[in-house]
Amino acid sequence: MINKRIKKLRNKFNQFNIDGYIIPKNDEFFSEYAVIDRLKTISNFSGSAGLAIILKKQNYLFVDGRYTIQAQKESGKQFKIVEIHKYLPHKIIKKLTLGFDPSLHTKKQLSAYFGKTFILKQINKNLIDEIHKRKINKKKKIFSLSNKVAGETHKSKINKIRSILKLNKADYLFVSAPENVAWVLNIRGLDNPNSPIPNCRLIIGKKKELFLITQKEKALKIIKNKKLSRKQLINPEKFEDLIGKLKGKKFVIDPLSCSIINENIIKSKFQTIDMGDPCYKLKSIKNSSEIKHMINAHIEDGVALTKFIYWIKNINKKKLTEIDSQNKLEKFRKLNKNYLFPSFNTIAGSGPNGAIVHYRASKKSNRTIKKNDIFLCDSGGQYKYGTTDVTRTICFSKQKNSIKNIFTKVLKGHIAVATTNLKKFNTGKKVDVRARQFLKKDGLDYAHGTGHGVGFFSNVHEGPQSITKINNIKLEKGMIVSNEPGYYNKGNYGIRIENLVYIKKINNKLYFENLTLAPIEKDLINPNLLNNNEKNYLFNYHLNVYSKISRYLNDNERKWLASLI
Repeated sequence: MINKRIKKLRNKFNQFNIDGYIIPKNDEFFSEYAVIDRLKTISNFSGSAGLAIILKKQNYLFVDGRYTIQAQKESGKQFKIVEIHKYLPHKIIKKLTLGFDPSLHTKKQLSAYFGKTFILKQINKNLIDEIHKRKINKKKKIFSLSNKVAGETHKSKINKIRSILKLNKADYLFVSAPENVAWVLNIRGLDNPNSPIPNCRLIIGKKKELFLITQKEKALKIIKNKKLSRKQLINPEKFEDLIGKLKGKKFVIDPLSCSIINENIIKSKFQTIDMGDPCYKLKSIKNSSEIKHMINAHIEDGVALTKFIYWIKNINKKKLTEIDSQNKLEKFRKLNKNYLFPSFNTIAGSGPNGAIVHYRASKKSNRTIKKNDIFLCDSGGQYKYGTTDVTRTICFSKQKNSIKNIFTKVLKGHIAVATTNLKKFNTGKKVDVRARQFLKKDGLDYAHGTGHGVGFFSNVHEGPQSITKINNIKLEKGMIVSNEPGYYNKGNYGIRIENLVYIKKINNKLYFENLTLAPIEKDLINPNLLNNNEKNYLFNYHLNVYSKISRYLNDNERKWLASLI
C-alpha cells in the first residue's frame, strides 16, 4: 500500500518540475491531533510529530527522540529514519527543488528545516490528497462554554487583546491557532479526535472589528448565544476578500500557526508584525474557575485509573493483551457521565513495547502482558470540563533490584520536580535539571522533555510553558504542566511516572500542587534509595489520593488503596 502511494506521488514530480515533496504531520490548522493525517498516509508512521521528504529514489522520515524506535518499526523499510534534533533536512540532503503545500507550513518552520540550501516550490494543491482522496465532515457544530465555567467573559479577553494591539501600534491580530480562538470566544467543538477544539480562525481589530472564519452552519449556536452576529461569520473561501476590505496598516500574525498562504494574503495589503499571538501566554495562566474544574476532572479520572490499577494487579486472572488493557481502562472512564473521550491515544506498552516512548498498540504489535513484564500505561481523558494526562508504570511480580533502582531514581526525579522551590527554579529549563539528576549520576537519561503545558478542556499539549532542557518561559501562578521523567531500556522495558501539576501561590510563595490522583507503584520502589523527605512526600501523596477518591471506591479497592499509605 505505502509502496503504491509513494510511486503515485513520484509520478507527479515531472508535472510540477520538482525533485521531491515535503509532507508534514500537521493539517492546515496545525493541530497536534487531526482527522487528516497525510504523514501516516504516505509513511505508515502514526506518531504525533514528524516530517517526511519523498525524493525520486530515497525517502526520509524526520522524527524526534520519542519516536525513533516506533518510526523504525512502522516505516523503516521504506524510509531512512533521522532524528531531527541531530540532523535537520538541510544538513543531510543535497540542494534540490522540493514541492510543498503552502497551507501546511509556516515560514519559520520551512526556514528552520531547509535554510537556503533548497529551492522550495509552492504547489497550491495537496499532492497527497490527489493520490488518496477522503471525505471529511466539516459541519460539526461549535458550542459555547458558560462564563461560570470559563471564569472570564469573551468580551473581557478581547479587551485585553485590544489593549495589547494598541500598545504594539497594530490594527489587527490574526488568531490562526484554533485552540486560541476557542479560548478567546469561550467556545469548543468536535473537529479533532482528542481535543474539544473547533477548526476556525479569528480576526480581532483594535477598535470593534471581530470576524470568525468558519462555515456559518457550524456556528449557529454561538449566533443564538449572541457572541457574534451573522455579519461577523466569514466563510474560509472569503478570507482573501475580507482582508481586502479591512482598513489599517499593521497585522500581528503568529509565526507558529500562520500558514504561508494566509501570511501572503495578509501581506498583500498589510505590514505584518511577527510578535506571536498573545493568546498563548494569556490562556496558559488558568483562572480559579478553570483550576477548580481541572481539580474535579482529576478526581473523576483518578477514580477510574485507581479502579483499573487495582483490577489489573489484583482481580484479573485472564491472559490480557495491551489492547485489552486499554479497552478496560476506557470502560472504567466511561462509567463517569462527565467523561467525553480520550485526550490522546492510550499508550499501553508491556515489556519491550514500553521502551517505545509514544507506543501505540496495533493488531500487529499487540503483546500479551506477561507476569514478569513491566507495564507502562500513559492515558488521559477529556471531561466536562477538564483535561487529564497520567502515566503509571506497574508490575505483576517481584522485579530485579536493578529495575527497582532505576524506577526509584525516576521517582526521585519526579519528587524533586513536585517539591521544587519555584522562586529559585523559575523556568522549565531549571526544573528539568532536577528531574534528571539521579539518573545522570549513573550516566542515564531520557529523550523527551520532563513536562509539557496542558490546556483547560483543550489540547493536552499546550505551551508556551514546558519543563525541558531549552524552555526559558517563566513559570507563573495558574500554569499547568506535566511532571513525567522516565527511563527506557530498548528491547526490555520502559518506566515513566507522570502527574499533572498546577502552580499555586500561598503567602507570596509559588509551588507545584498535584492535580493527578492515582497510586504510584510501590512494588517497584527500593525504599533504601529514598531519603526521609522523599518518603514523607510519598506518604502524603498517597494519603491525599485516599482522602480525595476513597469514597468512590468499593470496599476491596478502598482497603487496597489504604494499604499503600
